Amino acid sequence: MRIISVNTNGIRAAARKGFFDWLKVIDADVICIQETKAQVDQLSDPIFSPEGYHVSFHDAQKKGYSGVAVYSKQKPNNIQSGIGWDDMDSEGRYLQVDFDNVSVISLYLPSGSAKEERQDFKYDLMYRFTPKLKEMLSHDREYIICGDWNIAHKVIDIKNAKPNEKNSGFLPEERAWMDVIFDELGWVDAFRVVNQEAHQYTWWSNRGQAWANNTGWRIDYQIITPGLKDRVKSTSIYKEERFSDHAPLIVDYSGDL
Repeated sequence: MRIISVNTNGIRAAARKGFFDWLKVIDADVICIQETKAQVDQLSDPIFSPEGYHVSFHDAQKKGYSGVAVYSKQKPNNIQSGIGWDDMDSEGRYLQVDFDNVSVISLYLPSGSAKEERQDFKYDLMYRFTPKLKEMLSHDREYIICGDWNIAHKVIDIKNAKPNEKNSGFLPEERAWMDVIFDELGWVDAFRVVNQEAHQYTWWSNRGQAWANNTGWRIDYQIITPGLKDRVKSTSIYKEERFSDHAPLIVDYSGDL
């Protein structure tokens, strides 16, 4: 069971850079995409409907903004577009597909770097998401939340920790919230189950020489319910090609959906 999470920073731009050609080779069972930046009616080209995959989109109301998608080889039993909160759903940030035993979610949490109001919105969503995460743990199924969480959890997850302690994405309150998710609620960071190495990043700023110098952040995750922890077999960050300012996060699990 191979699952990929990637922020494409525009699915049409990623397609022009060879993303869908790569998907044919990587042979994933589920691909979760964030920042599609497109409406469904703008994706009529067959390249966006690759053979052998079922596809679901949840678009933002604003054109060219946000949006999430899930591609899966297996047809979902149920598709949930949105989390049920108007402010989050109008921005196309949550898409859940349910299979027999596992639910996979494509999640795009907002960045707070643009202005203070967006950071407040981010905090508000974090606050509301906590009881949702707790409730999901009570269900008789496993969950894999793939996505751009826009938070680097620990010092090991960012190249320059100290200078970024006052920047959105590495604020103490954000990192403490991730502590709650993992340490108190019991969710699991799938990547860290098998990889404890430093300098494992999934996003690099387009400013300066961030990519060339590997000045990155690990803000893309597959966060899983505890029952899946022992099923994590391997993980990797694909950097041989660049489809966006994020790199695809690949996790291989044992068993089926």
